[in-house]
Amino acid sequence: MIQTIRKAWAIPELRKKLVFTALILLIFRIGNAIPVPYVDTKLLEDYINAMSTTVLGLYNVMSGGAFANATVFALGVQPYINSSIIIQLLTIAIPALQRMAQDGGEEGKKKIQSITRYATVAIAILQGWGYYVLMKTNGILTTSGVWAALVIIASFIAGSSFVMWMGEQITEFGVGNGISIILFAGILSRVPTMVNGGVSYVIADPTKWWAVALVVVGMLALIVLITWVNGAERRIPVQYAKRQVGRKMYGGQASTLPMKVNMSGVLPIIFAQSIAMIIPTVAAFLPAPEKGTFAYSLVNAVDSKSVLYMIVYFLMIIAFSYFYATIQFNPIEISNNLKKNGGFIPGFRPGKPTADFIKKVLNKVTLFGAIYLGVVAILPLLIGKIVNVPSLSIGGTSVIIVVGVALETVQALESQMLMRQYKGFLE
Repeated sequence: MIQTIRKAWAIPELRKKLVFTALILLIFRIGNAIPVPYVDTKLLEDYINAMSTTVLGLYNVMSGGAFANATVFALGVQPYINSSIIIQLLTIAIPALQRMAQDGGEEGKKKIQSITRYATVAIAILQGWGYYVLMKTNGILTTSGVWAALVIIASFIAGSSFVMWMGEQITEFGVGNGISIILFAGILSRVPTMVNGGVSYVIADPTKWWAVALVVVGMLALIVLITWVNGAERRIPVQYAKRQVGRKMYGGQASTLPMKVNMSGVLPIIFAQSIAMIIPTVAAFLPAPEKGTFAYSLVNAVDSKSVLYMIVYFLMIIAFSYFYATIQFNPIEISNNLKKNGGFIPGFRPGKPTADFIKKVLNKVTLFGAIYLGVVAILPLLIGKIVNVPSLSIGGTSVIIVVGVALETVQALESQMLMRQYKGFLE
């Protein structure tokens, strides 16, 4: 593998892309170390760490710890991700956007991308203002006033917009998906902190070494499972009928219609986790309820360590998986495209019978993928409950993002190598 990487580095074009990607990530890490003015970062870090099991803890992990330090890149790629999801859903709901995406060609894609950028800025404004109000309410600001508010919020908005721009530059001039790679770099930067926390945990209580070993084994098992499922797909055989155009004969070849097991990626986990954390997040801002009251029972029931929370979380992941699978893979559209191109699935007539069969297969594949995502999300929760480390509740999300982006980037490098008649990157 090292020899193959050396050969990849020897390709001038690929080397330029790798260097460009590395430089962008370096700028991203520098921005993550520059705090905005008028903020007591020590108080903020302590506050975010105390809220690690809420939505704020999830934001902190996704930003690579920048959220807890109020840096210029504190919002990270979250506004862009939220904007992309919202525009994607609106594309399904609004016919004008749907026509623009399907029939507009390259120009339509550019318009959709432009709308996504504007939506990103709007979401960044809302999140920046909310972040400022949060810090002001908890006495984390060193200076209050209109000027301080404008500087802090403007810094967050500018930082989020710049991160979005850097992601687009990586996609165009670098290797892989830019936003995914930036998210990958942010999460991976937390690894030294996690290792230091594990070492400190064992030093404080040497009898708990088994807990750290259990976490390590669990993470390795997740990596193996994610790697295996990420490349798994269900291939439906497709046959193309022969047709004569002039003196030439076209078609007659056999192909397959691939359906990935994990079609939705990590989005169902992120959405389900954000919704499941709403009540614990609200409860964290309210005074602690007294024992024996309904509020006390409700807070304990929705705690990330409770069985009820895990069950609801698991069911929400399955529901969101089916939702995103139906959005990304339309059986009727696939059936119509096959019919237009003279393709058919052996044993099924073109049109509605083909669409029904594809839908049936899609439901089965999605069920397996949804259960897989549920296991990936629940396993860190179970391990965290056993070793009494609540912050592991977002570990599954982090692992699947890191492994998924790593595999995606390797595949991008693999395709670049194959285009130049080199051996495969994974060989």
